Amino acid sequence: MKDAPELEIRIKPDPDNSTITIVDTGIGMTKQDLIESLGTIAQSGTAKFINALKDNKDALSYNNLIGQFGVGFYSAFLVAEKVIVSTKSPNSDRQFVWEGEADSSSYIIREESGEIRI
Repeated sequence: MKDAPELEIRIKPDPDNSTITIVDTGIGMTKQDLIESLGTIAQSGTAKFINALKDNKDALSYNNLIGQFGVGFYSAFLVAEKVIVSTKSPNSDRQFVWEGEADSSSYIIREESGEIRI
């Protein structure tokens, strides 16, 4: 894809505010993607990952499975009390924010109003 932007991940620590901001040039997510991928850990990450490990007998394949099921995303809660994901898919004209807290079993998805500047 000649016209696709170069993939990039930027990490911006802010010790004064005790935050870490991660910005990427990925494809973004729709509201439904947020619900399906971040909204249910058993559906999006752990359960699918464990099932894929059971189905894959080749040890080399284990390395290829990491990162495909959202398991890495949830590691953010090991170092953060709150995680906020702001995203916009090219398949939607709206931008959404997913917000979850480590000590809660629920999350919030809201429509973002305006542009997010980092």
